[in-house]
Amino acid sequence: MISPPVLLVVAHGSRDPRHAATVHALVRRVRALRPGLRVETGFLDFNVPSVPGVLESLAADGVRDVVALPLLLTRAFHAKADIPSVLRRAPSRLRIRQAEVLGPSPLLTDALERRLYEAGLDPADKSSTGVVLASAGSSDPEASAVIAEIAREWRHTGWCAVRPAFASASTPRTEDAVRELRELGCAKVAVAPYVLAPGFLPERIARGAAEAGADLLAGVLGPAPEVARVLLERYDTARLPLSAALGA
Repeated sequence: MISPPVLLVVAHGSRDPRHAATVHALVRRVRALRPGLRVETGFLDFNVPSVPGVLESLAADGVRDVVALPLLLTRAFHAKADIPSVLRRAPSRLRIRQAEVLGPSPLLTDALERRLYEAGLDPADKSSTGVVLASAGSSDPEASAVIAEIAREWRHTGWCAVRPAFASASTPRTEDAVRELRELGCAKVAVAPYVLAPGFLPERIARGAAEAGADLLAGVLGPAPEVARVLLERYDTARLPLSAALGA
């Protein structure tokens, strides 16, 4: 029996210890959903094991096929440049396919709503609540446009209004989006961080929410079951032979 490709989850890494802990919790959920699949974690910076170190270990173990999955919500610099550069330097015996980033996905929108309700929002208040979709931010216009489109689509699921916000590189900031929703007349304003794990930029989102007096701040997406399912969807798509992916 041929073993399926190893799933290598490629995380950014952070000086904040909660970041790695959250990544590992998410990976444990993925393993629970797919028993028998080998799932490894590597970090680009700050944390260990590093991506190159994991790739070397996989090659030493005799692994042949790997799906490298960027633990990212948008396709920006890390997905387009950093990760491909690291993968190109992998041991030559490894055949590596880079999976697509996690977002956008309806499952992630479900995870955002899960976090809002877990933070105390009453589902009955949905139509009178404005939501700030607060992302980390990127200088890549493609990534910013994706966040804006997610906000537009999410608005049509019954919220009073949804506005995108960015913790860095782009505007508006979280606090400005909260104030805009107040001015629109939303009875409540909730902030939904569109980020995977705690760290510097999620803390900036939290400060902006507090500064502007948001009624509610949801937790990060973290190991939400919907996020784990997206990981496996991206893995399954990437592991298909090209001909199958094209329907040949």
